[in-house]
Parts: sequence; structure tokens; C-alpha cells
Amino acid sequence: MISHAAGNETRPKLVDRFGRSIEYLRLSVTDRCDLRCTYCMPKGFKGFEEPEDWLTFDEIERLLAAFARLGTSRIRMTGGEPLLRRNLSELAGRIARLPGIRDLSLSTNATRLDRYAESLKAAGVSRINVSLDSLDAECMEKITGHDSLPKIMAGIMAGKAAGFSPIKINMVALRGINDHEIDGMVEFCIAHGFILRLIEAMPMGSTGQRASFLDLGPIQARLKEKFDLRPQAAELGGGPARYLTTADGNANIGFITPMSQHFCATCNRVRLAVDGTLYLCLGQEEKFEFRPLLRGGASDAELEAAIRVAIELKPQKHDFREKPEKVIRFMSQTGG
Repeated sequence: MISHAAGNETRPKLVDRFGRSIEYLRLSVTDRCDLRCTYCMPKGFKGFEEPEDWLTFDEIERLLAAFARLGTSRIRMTGGEPLLRRNLSELAGRIARLPGIRDLSLSTNATRLDRYAESLKAAGVSRINVSLDSLDAECMEKITGHDSLPKIMAGIMAGKAAGFSPIKINMVALRGINDHEIDGMVEFCIAHGFILRLIEAMPMGSTGQRASFLDLGPIQARLKEKFDLRPQAAELGGGPARYLTTADGNANIGFITPMSQHFCATCNRVRLAVDGTLYLCLGQEEKFEFRPLLRGGASDAELEAAIRVAIELKPQKHDFREKPEKVIRFMSQTGG
């Protein structure tokens, strides 16, 4: 775990107009992905940002340093698939060394993690989240568009060997597709010491709007009884999951329920897309463009002032239930 804690108590905090402290930034380092998950990116999609429009490592480091000076302490590198960005371990090291950053993590589909696990761990990434929606190769090919399971499993085990802790397995629960595998995924994660997080599909873009939504409420009640799960009081990261733990405290299962039981009142995060666009909510269109400032000679003080202006745009809640067709951008374009 990164530690720049000294003096953090006196650092200014980013607080939005609804009183939420914004301490968590999800950084997209690329909008490209080597998979085409049915709820995320359409097959054949080619509307990617051009590399010259991506923020450079220098620009990312400078902007994240400004966020850190204002109290943001958690960074998660995402995509698309972040391991498609060249020299990601170098960027990780630069972020990890920023004063004020105390937690650097990575979300990945793990298809390339076996190549990069050790260098990322050495650079300062302490935790990883891996997308794994099924333990069945045929089902994974149906969901991801590729024969992806062997590469993903190799990546997960490489991450375990490299010493990442915890490793969280993110499973998007899809009615009629992988819902029959949930119990098996729980058993797999308990056996390997992973934290399972079950996620409700969100109606982002045409793919998300067509996803087979599954309400996790009844699933949670059933798993609670079958595996003798109890409420988990300890914090297990800075995200929105609500956790249950086994009676012996050795295994945890999280539930991310943006649809059936949203967590907007405690939302502490914003998302920075690869082109420098800051998205204030997954389910709304409010955004702020930082690339023109970074490439237009803005001072550090002007960047910090712009961050405060941007945070004021953060909406109170999403409209996924009321207006599921509202957000047309895909998850990969927003950033994890």
C-alpha cells in the first residue's frame, strides 16, 4: 500500500455541492479493449479516440498531482483495457510517487496480466480488480466475443503470484446467461482467497441498454443463507460495493447495485477519460474538458481552480431507472 499520509489531515478537500467528499479518481489510460463484452462495447466498434488526443504521461501526472493537492488520495487505472497502453508500469510508478496518493489500483480483464503483473506490483500498484463473468469457456466466449478464459485465468494466477492483495473478481450478473454460475463463482473465490463482487448491468450505450439485467437483491438473500454470510463492517476499498463476509471472516462477497439500490448519496468518485474529459457521473452527461487547459499553458493554480469548478457540476444522482436510454456513450469511453 502506498503511504503519503503525513500531513494529509490538513490538505484541502474536494467537496461537491451535496456535501460528498471526492477522494477517488478512476483514470482511463485507453478507450481500447481486446475484448467485446456484450454489455460494454459493440462488436465492430471503431469510434476510438486518436492517440494524439490521449493525455500523455506528463499531462496525466500533472493533472493527478493537482487532484492530489486537493485531497484526492485514491487512483484506479482503468480503460478500455489499461494493459493495452504501452509502458503502463512507468505511469503507475509516476502516480504512486505523487504526494497524497495513498492507494493505486488497477481494473483489468487480465488477458495480458501474466506479462505485466510483476512490473506493476513493483511500480506501486497494490490491488487489482479483474473482470470475470463466467468460469465456463463457452459462456465467456459468448460474453466477451473471444476465447478469453485461459488467458484471463493465467493473468489472475500471475497476479496472485506477484502478491497483489486483495484481488477482486468482478462478475456482471446477467439473467439467463451466467446467473446459474454465481454459486460456483463464490466457491471459486473462497477457495483462492479472492473477493467476489457481483455487479448489476447498467444501461450505458446501446450495449448496456440491451443487457439482461438481474436484480441482485434476491441473489444476495439466497447467498447469505447458503454461505452463512454476515454484514462486513470494515472498509474494503473506496468503491460502492456493500460487503458480506463468511462466519470465519476469511471470505468476502460484495454487491454493486446501481439499479436496484443506488449509492449516489455516498458517491466519492469521478472518472477521467483518456482524452482528458472528466465525467462527473456514469448516468449523467455533466463533464469538464481538461485537455485544452493542459495544452494551453494553464498554471497549477488554474488547474486546481478548474478542478473545483468541475466538481461543482457533479449531479445528485443518476437517472438509470427513470431514463435508461439517456446515456449513449459506452462504459469503455467513460473509463471503468
